[in-house]
Amino acid sequence: MNMMVRELIAKWLHQNAPYLEASEYRNLIAFPPRPEMGDYALPCFQLAAGLRKPPPQIATDIAGKLNSSAYPEYVDKIEIQGGYLNFFINRNWFCNLTIDLTERITEKKRATAADENSGRVVLVEYSSPNIAKPFHVGHAFSTVLGQALANIYSFAGYEVVRLNHLGDYGTQFGKLIVAWEKWGNEERLQADPINELLTIYVRFHDEAKDDPQLEIEAREQFRALEEGSPKQFALWKKFREISLQEFTRVYERLGIAFDDYSGESFYSPLIPGVVDELAEKGLLEDSEGAKIVRLDDESLPPCIILKSDGSTIYASRDIAAAIYRYDKWNFFKNIYVVGLPQKLHFQQVFAVLDKAGYAMAKDCRHVGFGLVRLPEGKLSTREGEVIYLENLLDEAVEKTRAMVLANAEQRNIDMTETEMDAIAENVGVGAIVFTFLCNGRERDIVFRWEDILDFDGDTGPYLQYTVSRCRSILRRAEEADLLHSTLKLDSHIDDGYLIGDVAWAVISAMAQFERAVNQAIEENEPSHLSRQLLAVARSYNKFYNDYPILRADTQDRNFGLILTRTIDNLLSLGLELLGIAPVERM
Repeated sequence: MNMMVRELIAKWLHQNAPYLEASEYRNLIAFPPRPEMGDYALPCFQLAAGLRKPPPQIATDIAGKLNSSAYPEYVDKIEIQGGYLNFFINRNWFCNLTIDLTERITEKKRATAADENSGRVVLVEYSSPNIAKPFHVGHAFSTVLGQALANIYSFAGYEVVRLNHLGDYGTQFGKLIVAWEKWGNEERLQADPINELLTIYVRFHDEAKDDPQLEIEAREQFRALEEGSPKQFALWKKFREISLQEFTRVYERLGIAFDDYSGESFYSPLIPGVVDELAEKGLLEDSEGAKIVRLDDESLPPCIILKSDGSTIYASRDIAAAIYRYDKWNFFKNIYVVGLPQKLHFQQVFAVLDKAGYAMAKDCRHVGFGLVRLPEGKLSTREGEVIYLENLLDEAVEKTRAMVLANAEQRNIDMTETEMDAIAENVGVGAIVFTFLCNGRERDIVFRWEDILDFDGDTGPYLQYTVSRCRSILRRAEEADLLHSTLKLDSHIDDGYLIGDVAWAVISAMAQFERAVNQAIEENEPSHLSRQLLAVARSYNKFYNDYPILRADTQDRNFGLILTRTIDNLLSLGLELLGIAPVERM
């Protein structure tokens, strides 16, 4: 929306003051720091050298040229302030355009420029938990972040493939097999499978501190697994199936489904072909028995392809996976939503692909994220200090239900147990999801309930509460027969209607929605969308508190209802893109 207005202003400037091309004007146009200074501003400093005039004089000259022509319908006035030419937009024109655009994208759930991306395949690899380990809160970051990115790319018109690259291979399974044979118990496994596997996995690392022979045994067991030993394969398959059952329950609760569950084991058989190809291209070298690719030109350490015992590692499997995925999907982007500690790993993988002549290496992106911490410190599966994600979700739902019940009793709202349970589930789970998306993804997250469930703070519940407030107003308006047929069909604001500053702030925040979506895609950073949704909600709630919509006169009431309906639709769409369910009431 704002890009459209910048284009219009740039063309008007070029037509009347052709010192620059329209595209050059567009790139210069910025937002003034304060609303009273205007809606858009042209800084004239970069014109000074070419025109050999001081910026204030240039601003005055351009203003004179613009004032000598008829103002377009979208401009209300222009003002000069130092070296800036400030533009004030016609509020009614902008309001009607914004509401119309918002209604179109919320109805279709597609960005206005979605067709431009049609046919472009974006692979998003996320979640990717290790089998035979609990789905803990640390896994949630990749899961929630990846789901939001997949939703946003899909909204923008891309063909999205959601990949769950299961950690179902590697030396850790040699460790688990050793642990199972030494300390595993079938009865405990049947009763509580993941907890039993976690217990023996943690015990392995405790015992290995004093007995290095265990690590050697684990490597031998994994090598046997790679060689297809029936015994090791049967155990591996058993652990994998148990884990998938656990993961599926969590995914269903989060409303997540994947298109592909091919894990590391799927790509392992492809590695010999990769090794042969790298050798044929003269990239593979021996290093103390291991096979490596040197990356000195990229200022990176060598990438190990095969270890000295001939077993594969993450890098070789990821290289094979990238080649397979490009052959299958011819992707436009291949996104890996994996923690920041793996940054070097992906730099090496992409560099090897590039040296091997794969142009698609430049289309591979590592989307890193920070750690998940408790107030006491970070989480660690290896040490057994872990919080299951399901337990965290349960606690969030329980706390939310108590808050919803208290609010219902205070406001004398009649709710059934079923309705209260549904609200608590959506709001509690949504609160956890939003916690991962409200700030920059590279920042660490510290879970504090007083922050996560604050209904008045920068939280998921605050956004859901704003939606429920909008829907309450619209319900009450309909019950009072205030939703006239013209209001239901037409959102046009009369040209003579005076839009105040508080309402203008709401409209301006709404107009930034698609820009926030584009920023989220450009930087693979959903927090741009999260922060914009919060800006929309804050501006609307101020409007709600300042203007009694249902008690206003007909013209003001209709404007308030149109705005309320549009905000409801926009926030609901935004929440869905983040992976959060809107609620009717709270």
